[in-house]
Amino acid sequence: LPYVDNWAVCDIMSPKVFSKNKDKLIFEIKKFLVSDKTYTIRFGIGMLLKHFANENFSIEYLEMVAGVKSDEYYVNMMIAWYFATLLCKHYRETVVYLENKTLSTFVHNKAIQKAVESYRISDEQKKYLKTLKIK
Repeated sequence: LPYVDNWAVCDIMSPKVFSKNKDKLIFEIKKFLVSDKTYTIRFGIGMLLKHFANENFSIEYLEMVAGVKSDEYYVNMMIAWYFATLLCKHYRETVVYLENKTLSTFVHNKAIQKAVESYRISDEQKKYLKTLKIK
């Protein structure tokens, strides 16, 4: 990870061993999220999205990602992607972060934009999400 220097390489990495060792992986992800390396943080969020967004979901993971603060575009885009995807999968638990304006303005609005573009969000949810945009 310290040698990854672009989003394409970062996002394509997904070792199969991770899916068999989720208890160890979550421990490592927590370390990735506090790294000072852009693509290490991005990778950690991506691994949460891949391995902990469905049956292994926990509100704790939303809190972990919401706690990541960065000025890095590629980190913020991954945070927005994470929240947009979780809006599709766990709407009730995730929309609270937008209602409470927990995320930076950029991430907040980008997550709404990406969620509204999704076919997995109902028209009613899209309409509501649009009212949450920060101007």
